[in-house]
Amino acid sequence: MRAIFVQIKCQMGHAYRVAQLAADGIEELSELHSTSGPFDLLAKFYLEPSQDVGLFVTERVQTLPGVADTSTMITFNAFAAGGRRG
Repeated sequence: MRAIFVQIKCQMGHAYRVAQLAADGIEELSELHSTSGPFDLLAKFYLEPSQDVGLFVTERVQTLPGVADTSTMITFNAFAAGGRRG
């Protein structure tokens, strides 16, 4: 599995509706947070290595009613907190 993060900008007044639709309808969703700034939501998805990221985002995320724009970040490595301190 690989993680991707998608920042989601919603139409005015639709952030909570979009969040609920994503939580209810996208099984690959791991975490979903409301945020400040130019985007309203930050979503973390886990995809199979064979899944096409662009197709997933355009067909599963951007088509949610109320989504106005997205920005996708593809990740490479995950690092654990609490490592050795000097």
